[in-house]
Amino acid sequence: MSDAEDFTASTGRNETREEQLDRNWSELLQELRMLQTGVQILAGFLLTLPFQQRFEDLDNFQVGLYLVNVVIATLTTAFILLPVSVHRRLFRQRLKETLVSSADTITKIALAGVGMLSVGTAALVFDVTAGRTAGLTAGGILLAVLLVLLIYVPLRLNRRAAEQ
Repeated sequence: MSDAEDFTASTGRNETREEQLDRNWSELLQELRMLQTGVQILAGFLLTLPFQQRFEDLDNFQVGLYLVNVVIATLTTAFILLPVSVHRRLFRQRLKETLVSSADTITKIALAGVGMLSVGTAALVFDVTAGRTAGLTAGGILLAVLLVLLIYVPLRLNRRAAEQ
């Protein structure tokens, strides 16, 4: 059996390694587009807060949490853009496998950033509107839920697939 036949048999698809890498790259870009939208919405919300009259009433904890959220939003945006930058640097160097592999890791980091940003933003909103206890409780519960959804569920599905 040739290498191409081995590859087709192992992936269950009738595609070459190059075709698979192209497909994987396209799928990663689509996932990054989805993440980008969420980050843009949350970052846009955060960027309007200092211009609200009530912002001056925030205590030090709330201002600190706000600034942490802004940093997370900025870094997450950078991670979402990073695969495009890497692609520009590796373009036409026949390094598609490196590109796809690195973009996979980068996308996982960006996904974690979106999760942290979601938790931090919700905690801030709950803290400001319902008090510190509500903010910390909401943040803790949402963190637990996101850990289950973003880490446990995919790992569990992967294990289940491996058992089949």
